[in-house]
Amino acid sequence: MDKFIVSARKYRPASFNDVVGQLSITTTLKNSILNNYLGHAYLFSGPRGVGKTTCARIFAKTINCFQITESGEACNECESCQSFNESRSYSIHELDAASNNSVDDIRSLTEQVRIPPQIGSYSIYIIDEVHMLSQAAFNAFLKTLEEPPAHAIFVLATTEKHKIIPTILSRCQIFDFNRIRVEDAVEYLKQIASKESLHYEEDALHVIAQKADGAMRDALSIFDQVVSFSGEKITYQDVIKNLNILDYEYFFNLTTFFLENDSAAALLLFNEVLVKGFDARNFINGYAAHLRDLMVCKNPETIQLMEVGAGIKEKYLSQSTQVSLPFLFAGLEICNQADIQFRTSRNQRLTIELALVKLSNFTEVPKKKSITESGSANKAEQTPRREDPATKAEQTPRREDPVTKAEQTPGREDPATESSTQDNNGASSTVRKPTISIKDTLQGSKPKSTEVVTQVVPDRGELSSATQEKGAVDPDKILKAWNDYAGSIEKSLPRIYSTLINNRPVVKADGKVMVLLNSEAQRDNFIKNIRSQLEGFIKEATGMEAVDIITEVAEVEQNGKKIYTEQDKLDFLMKMNPELGQLKSRFNLDFDD
Repeated sequence: MDKFIVSARKYRPASFNDVVGQLSITTTLKNSILNNYLGHAYLFSGPRGVGKTTCARIFAKTINCFQITESGEACNECESCQSFNESRSYSIHELDAASNNSVDDIRSLTEQVRIPPQIGSYSIYIIDEVHMLSQAAFNAFLKTLEEPPAHAIFVLATTEKHKIIPTILSRCQIFDFNRIRVEDAVEYLKQIASKESLHYEEDALHVIAQKADGAMRDALSIFDQVVSFSGEKITYQDVIKNLNILDYEYFFNLTTFFLENDSAAALLLFNEVLVKGFDARNFINGYAAHLRDLMVCKNPETIQLMEVGAGIKEKYLSQSTQVSLPFLFAGLEICNQADIQFRTSRNQRLTIELALVKLSNFTEVPKKKSITESGSANKAEQTPRREDPATKAEQTPRREDPVTKAEQTPGREDPATESSTQDNNGASSTVRKPTISIKDTLQGSKPKSTEVVTQVVPDRGELSSATQEKGAVDPDKILKAWNDYAGSIEKSLPRIYSTLINNRPVVKADGKVMVLLNSEAQRDNFIKNIRSQLEGFIKEATGMEAVDIITEVAEVEQNGKKIYTEQDKLDFLMKMNPELGQLKSRFNLDFDD
């Protein structure tokens, strides 16, 4: 029985072309060898398992090769290459700085540097984990590194470049190695599986590459572990079972429960995850990553950011069409807050369950609003002679239209002062005749005309036909778009949400939208921060060519006193305390939007 050799050693790259994911570095090293443009010191830095020591060994072998190929690779046939492959070369020296980090170790190294190479033109010294050298050892090594003999080349490798003193860094050519991409790791694992005559599922190799977190050596170690578990066929289910990874199906099912507002099913699924031994924090972070992948699937240009197999990618693309961006944004925010609160919470399970309940009820709020609107619309259709429900619903509690108020209190109407007219189309309007004021009579002045004609509002059928002739949309669609926009910003912008809910719009017959606000400050805030985005949202939701929102300020008085705005209050305080104005201008302060 042949002795087993782990894949990380058995398939360790022997040439620059075999190195995975470091094309720019290997190209630079090959060109420097071909052009005989070699430095005396190199520093290879980067995460673990990305090929730093491997590239240093290949670089050292290629430098002393007697028959370098035109592509800059070693021939593997000359005496220098064969001695290196058989681990008997006296021209290439490897030193572990983790266990040889004292001044005496560096002193013996500097004495060894003086000896010329036996085979080849250079003596190459590879010092691994060089950041482990002590401060005194760095200082002892500094002079030799700055002015080595002509035959000496140093290659330093480290995972923590920031721990190396600047005087050492300034004397080296620095090469920063990148993490291995998931796609590159998967391709390399495919090659190894083919050489070992193993059958595999591509999704399984993707999970292995993701678990390795950019380290090719870790990916090969996990690959050997999975092969020992599953045998000659590597399946997705065997990989997630062996590595104790949560299946993607849990997150797909959880999203479906959220869209159906089924909080009970979501809590039961979370309990099943805990029963299987998975960590609650890893679960919520994994679902946040799931929402992120759904978000990048919404745009064809960002699909390439996903690092999953082809089969799982199709599931993401399918589910991304069912979820909205507001839900994804809110879900990411809720998951992030749950992750932050998890560590300090006394009841950690309740923290995650509360996040799941919030996500389950997120899509239910707009649905309730639309039901309320449709119910009010049906009620208005039953009374076609009354005012349009859109106009009546948009009146704020503080504003009272004198005509509307008179119509709502028929017991106070004076039949002598009002008359009802009806045009050919059946639309009614009310005309108030001039009345005589007792005060004016006593003072001998002429009576003032208070003739007020209410706006003619056709019934629903006539309004729909009129808007269809003008290319407009039904007012209910505009109101629904208004409510949908308010619902989408309820969590992120609560103040603007309150403004939109408390100040309902009035849709006129010509398609213009009028909103009555309570103060000039509220009007300025609406124009500055809300109107343009809201007009674009309504335009996209209703298909209108243009949307025009008109703002007006109500003249509101309470107990005969004016309601002061925030600007009025600030002006008063600045008048009483001039230092407040200096403070405002010095720090460029303004009202919070």
